[in-house]
Amino acid sequence: MLIRKGAEASLFLEEWQGQRIILKRRLPKEYRHPQIDGRIRNYRTLHESQLLHQAKAAGVPTPVIFLVDLHESIIMMEFVEGKRLKEILPTLSPGKQKLLCKLVGRMIGCLHKNCLVHGDLTTSNMILTNDGKIVFLDFGLGEKTTALESRGVDLHLMKRAFESTHFRIAEKCFSAILKGYAEILGEEVTSRVIAKIEEIELRGRYISGRSEHEH
Repeated sequence: MLIRKGAEASLFLEEWQGQRIILKRRLPKEYRHPQIDGRIRNYRTLHESQLLHQAKAAGVPTPVIFLVDLHESIIMMEFVEGKRLKEILPTLSPGKQKLLCKLVGRMIGCLHKNCLVHGDLTTSNMILTNDGKIVFLDFGLGEKTTALESRGVDLHLMKRAFESTHFRIAEKCFSAILKGYAEILGEEVTSRVIAKIEEIELRGRYISGRSEHEH
C-alpha cells in the first residue's frame, strides 16, 4: 500500500514474515537516460542505506534495514511504531516539548560529530516511539561531511521547519535543540554553527530582497 509519494522515492507499507515493513522504492525517471538513471538510483539507494547504518552506529535510532535491492532500487526496513514528532509536539506540555527538543538536538549533535548530515531535518522525519525514543527517518538527502556550511544548512532547515509548522513554539523549541546540540559538540563548535545559520539567513534575505527589487 502506497503511503507516501515523494519527488525522489515512494514509500509502501507491506507485510513481510508476519510483520509490517516499509519498502522505499526509487522509481525510474523517464526524463533521464535509462543507464544514467539506473546508476543514480543505485547509488542513492546504497548511499542512504549506509547513512542509516552509520547514524545508528553514532547512537541515533534509525529503522532496522532488512534488505537492500540495488537492482530494483529498494530498501526494505522496519515500520517504526509511534507518532511523528510533527503531530505529537503541539499536544505536549512546555516542559515535555523542551525535553524532547533537547533530545533532538543531542541526536543532531551525534550525527554531526560523526561527520553525518541528515539533509532534511523536519519533525515529519522523526518518530516518537511508545517507549519514548526518537527515531530519525529518511536520509535520502544526507551526506558524509565535516563542512560547517552543511551543518549550518542542516540546522537552518530544522529552524525553518519549526517556524512554518510549529510557529507558536518555534523559538523556545529551537533554543532547546541548540542546547542539546551544544551538550554533544561543545559551546565553541555550536557558536560557529549558529553564526553559520545566521549567515545563511542573511543570504536568503538578501536574495529575496534583490528579487523583489528587480520585479
